[in-house]
This record gives sequence, structure tokens and C-alpha cells, in this order.
Amino acid sequence: MIGWTGTEIWLIIVALGVATYTIRFSFLGLIGNRELPDWLLRHLRYTPVAILPALVTPGVLWPEGSDGSLSLPHIASAVVALGVGYWRKSAVLAAVCGVLAFVGLNALL
Repeated sequence: MIGWTGTEIWLIIVALGVATYTIRFSFLGLIGNRELPDWLLRHLRYTPVAILPALVTPGVLWPEGSDGSLSLPHIASAVVALGVGYWRKSAVLAAVCGVLAFVGLNALL
């Protein structure tokens, strides 16, 4: 953390904590005990499935381990995870298979 003072880091941590609490309180504290419409529940059910590709895609397309260039283990493991996720409709199984494919390909190459 070059260039950041201890006070700045703690201010950032506190600001992120307040923001996280506010976001969670907006759902749990304000509308947590109310009946939610079916369309909203259906959309919330797909939130983890939408977040996982958003977290993984930058690491697949611009991996730091290969200086930002495309690498076969990253692309192949993403394809395996996508295929398993589409086939089995399970985000956890897709993530596990993707990690296993990545580890296996790195061991082979």
C-alpha cells in the first residue's frame, strides 16, 4: 500500500463497511418482513449466477499470471465451467469443475 496513510486506509475500510451495511439494511431491515412479488424473487434467485461470471471474466480474459495475454488453461477451464454450469444448472458444480480443470491443465502444461 504505497502512497496510502494508515488513516486513509481506515477511512476507506469504515466507508466500505457503512456502504455494505446500508445496502444490506435496505433489503433486510426495510423490506425483510414483507411479502415480495414473484418477479422480484425470480430475479433475486439469479443474482449469484450473474455475479460469478462478472467476477471470473476479467481473470480469464486478462490473467495477471500471463501478463494479461490469453492463456489456454484459463480459457479451457472457463469453457469447462460454462459447459458444466449449462448442463447441470449448478453454479457450485460449475465452479468446482472449472477449478479442477484449471489445476489439471496447469499440471499438464
